[in-house]
Amino acid sequence: MYIKICGLQTADTVAAAVDAGADAIGFIFSPRSPRTITAELAAELGRKVPVGVETVGVFRNQPMDEVLDMARKAAVTTVQLHGDESLADMASVHAAGFKALRAFSADAYNNLSRDEKRDWESERILLDAVEPGAGFTFDAAVLTDGTPNGFWLLAGGLNPANVAAAASAMKPTGVDVSSGVESSRGIKDEQLIRDFILAAQTDS
Repeated sequence: MYIKICGLQTADTVAAAVDAGADAIGFIFSPRSPRTITAELAAELGRKVPVGVETVGVFRNQPMDEVLDMARKAAVTTVQLHGDESLADMASVHAAGFKALRAFSADAYNNLSRDEKRDWESERILLDAVEPGAGFTFDAAVLTDGTPNGFWLLAGGLNPANVAAAASAMKPTGVDVSSGVESSRGIKDEQLIRDFILAAQTDS
């Protein structure tokens, strides 16, 4: 089970995630999120992350030149696009030397045609609730064509208490969490991070 802990802002929470076995940690660069950090802070935190753990910069409907410039400054390994970005935008990310991840709300993914879904199968996909970061789950029944083929992450409303059951039911490649490991909005809790990773690994 691939596990991504997103929205980290401090050295202590990064260390908690890495030490507990996270495969990726995420830094938010999208404006207006309570979890947004600067590229400079992300670069500093990323230096504490061992090789083999992905550092992911999360962007939402930002100009691609801005995305790539900030990703370089932050020294992340991976760019996650969490808006209306296209396959051409993903190609730009790859061409710039980054790994890529494309997030969709469950509704947006479901509204793609079958041909469009096939086109996205070569990319890594994340399926989230309608309002990312708000802590709400989505009903798997909305995915009328089933879950994606290939690598995909389940997100949206996951927490230490429900991640094992959700992963068992939907069989994603991995899981992603942000608000579900917070003591208050935007504030990560080190013990909740550890609990989440342990629970997700239980289903592996």
